[in-house]
Amino acid sequence: MTKSPVLDLTCELMSRVSVTPEDAGCQALMAHRLEALGFRIEWLCFEDVVNFWAVRGDSGPIMAFAGHTDVVPAGLESAWLSPPFEPQVREGILYGRGAADMKGSLAAMLVATERFCAEHADHTGRIAFLITSDEEGPAVNGTRKVIEHLTERGEKITWCVVGEPSSSSELGDVIKNGRRGSLGGDLTIKGIQGHIAYPEKARNPIHQCAEPLQALIDEVWDEGNDFFPATSFQISNINGGTGVTNVIPAEVKVVFNFRYSTEVTCAELKQRTEQILDRTGIDYDLDWTLFGEPFLTPPGTLVAACQAAVRSVTGITPVLATSGGTSDGRFIAPSGAEVIELGPCNATIHQVNECVEVAALDQLAQIYQHVMTNLLVDNA
Repeated sequence: MTKSPVLDLTCELMSRVSVTPEDAGCQALMAHRLEALGFRIEWLCFEDVVNFWAVRGDSGPIMAFAGHTDVVPAGLESAWLSPPFEPQVREGILYGRGAADMKGSLAAMLVATERFCAEHADHTGRIAFLITSDEEGPAVNGTRKVIEHLTERGEKITWCVVGEPSSSSELGDVIKNGRRGSLGGDLTIKGIQGHIAYPEKARNPIHQCAEPLQALIDEVWDEGNDFFPATSFQISNINGGTGVTNVIPAEVKVVFNFRYSTEVTCAELKQRTEQILDRTGIDYDLDWTLFGEPFLTPPGTLVAACQAAVRSVTGITPVLATSGGTSDGRFIAPSGAEVIELGPCNATIHQVNECVEVAALDQLAQIYQHVMTNLLVDNA
């Protein structure tokens, strides 16, 4: 054992190989400790995904911690300085898969809650944990399904702190108070296959794709706002051709994505995209996938409580940001909850040699404890 309960628990969680959707016993470990604090544990398993919802208290607003026990694959193990699932501390830095994303946050949440409950056994309101093992993968049978289950029975989170690694250069310098929406498109531009020596008898979809794609690239979708940058359209894949030099292909497939602000809706993006494609006269099919709507928690009770907590522990005032990819906050916010993301630095997440400062984990637990105090004691 070290002198840091947060580090000990982080290492115990990291040593379990919980690659999506596997949980590898991480949640059982957490649930056991929460039960000892008087939490009621509800296991919510959907297909191959393990989730749990834990609540302490009987009435009042719910302050919830949300997080995931699953991690991304380690990648090429030989590229790691030490085995990815054998956490090691070197010169004050903890290395291993999940250190920053997000087993360190889970440990900090749990230890903070243990300390808070020891000091405030009769706190107002309720404390909850929403933990999934399906955040890094399809995100279909995890938080999304748990929120649907809670909503059906009229149970709603008031404030939610997601432990995603939000910090940029130092712990607490950034709090994510929203995320952009993510809308994906699979576009097939259809031509007529033929011999390349007889182009008049064919229709080349590779040639045809240039105009509509350039029009989509040039379109100004919105100007953004005080919290969100302008909506971004990006092409990630283009595939066409038969692999030989003498055949005009029958189709070209294009994969693209919008990361969009609250200034435009999913329906508007679809409509405007199809209008642009229709104007060019191409023959096409287009399939859409909505990965998540944008959400925003404006400055208010939760943001103030979190900013004050960070200042108390680190002395810095966090800035608010909505940058980055999606998170499970996109499933929680539509239920009416105030949602923020507050966690360690994200510089090494999903990388080889993922790491986090040990001191930052201890500070994170202190921040989480202050957040609970600010919401469930000071504002009682």
